[in-house]
Amino acid sequence: MVIDEQALSELDAEQLRQVSQRLLAELRHQRALNEKLAYECALLKRLKFAAKSERHSAEQRNLLEEELDSDLAAVEHEIEQLRPTQPVTDKQQPKRTPLPANLPRHEIRHEPTSTTCQCGCQLKRIGEDVAEKLDYVPGVFTVERHIRGKWACAKCQTLTQAPVAAHVIDKGIPTAGLLAQVLVAKYADHQPLYRQENIFGRAGLAIPRSTLAQWVGTCGARLQPLVDALKTEILRHRVLHGDETPVAMLKPGNGKTHRAYLWAYAPGAFEATRAVVYDFCESRAGEHARAFLGDWRGSLICDDYAGYKASFSQGVTEAGCLAHARRKFFDLHAANKSQIAEFALAQFARVYEIEREVQALTAPQRLQVRQQHSRPILDALHQWMVLQRQQVAGNSATAKALDYSLKRWTALTRFVDDPQLPADNNWIENRIRPIALGRSNWLFAGSLRAGQRAAAVMSLIQSARMNGHDPYAYLKDVLTRLPTHKASRIVELLPHRWKPADA
Repeated sequence: MVIDEQALSELDAEQLRQVSQRLLAELRHQRALNEKLAYECALLKRLKFAAKSERHSAEQRNLLEEELDSDLAAVEHEIEQLRPTQPVTDKQQPKRTPLPANLPRHEIRHEPTSTTCQCGCQLKRIGEDVAEKLDYVPGVFTVERHIRGKWACAKCQTLTQAPVAAHVIDKGIPTAGLLAQVLVAKYADHQPLYRQENIFGRAGLAIPRSTLAQWVGTCGARLQPLVDALKTEILRHRVLHGDETPVAMLKPGNGKTHRAYLWAYAPGAFEATRAVVYDFCESRAGEHARAFLGDWRGSLICDDYAGYKASFSQGVTEAGCLAHARRKFFDLHAANKSQIAEFALAQFARVYEIEREVQALTAPQRLQVRQQHSRPILDALHQWMVLQRQQVAGNSATAKALDYSLKRWTALTRFVDDPQLPADNNWIENRIRPIALGRSNWLFAGSLRAGQRAAAVMSLIQSARMNGHDPYAYLKDVLTRLPTHKASRIVELLPHRWKPADA
């Protein structure tokens, strides 16, 4: 909070009162936020040290403890950001254990661009400062030795050193490459930190999982503004996909898990932007979808889950998933070889054949083909379904398959009149499938904050993949540039806009 004393002296009494009220409100907000984070930090510490007494298996306890360490690191980073900038003091920092001498070293020298002092004298090198960062290329540890030469002027007694670019974890040992490796292994390859500890041990240095967890927590906090910017980008699109999948979340107080949900949102399959944002929530309540979408009003392609219905009553346009309707008849045919189901499947197949043909067409061409070919097929299918429904029992499996389509027919066929709408929600289901496949390795999310951090990092990883990037190369470059990158230009680091620094 910066106060310009000269500007204050020029204000009248009423303006001073308004300024004082605004500053007081900001102070109260900062104090409340600080108290909230301090409380959360204290709670996490209590859970961390109480975890050993809870009755979990060794593997479950390891997963819980590493998530608590990550949460603690993230909260402490946020608290640190709220504190006012303190002047640099000569207080001695605790020394960390030196990195093993047997690891290969790669020296990076930082020297002044000019060794001539401002007074005109030639500088003399009087020493150097050395900082070591631990780097990792899959299977091999190396050490970066950052050597900053000290140059002094004998005449004016000045000391010159070349600056070193800031790191994501300035006072830690990891390079951006090592941090990217930990994040990709945890969130893309589904390797818990206790497994990574063993893998690193075989490479020559067993990094404690508590340390790895602190790195993950700090990186999650530093990457969050990038994910917020990605969310803003996708909400600018008129067409969105939405889907959700269950994930177990641990309640450390009683050692039990309950069903949380990972929601996924992505621009439409025909939109130019290739991105996905995951939103981890404690439940499947529709309020989570409404909170994410906010004031967005467009066409949402989704299944028939009731949680989206409130959004449709507030101006969001429902676009149904034809694949879900087809699946009802597929299940019916698989169960009893129903002739009704067989005929319906044949008509869906004709529509999907047309959809394969229009994928590469322009929007006007896609609309024309759908109107000429898909519309007659779907109109005839609808009339046939109405007639069949009149002849089957109300509680039969056939009736349920027919009712699913008939009750949602307008939403299911909306794509015929809108060329930007795909016929189904398969685009987002393919984005959420890797998450579902990884659940067997996660066991559970250790906390709400841990789930939200996982959702944030996975948003960047999956979006990078969608744009043809190697997630490791992307995260390594972003983590290298992020500490010095202007917040106003954060969109340059989004996966669909990113270009490597050396490109």
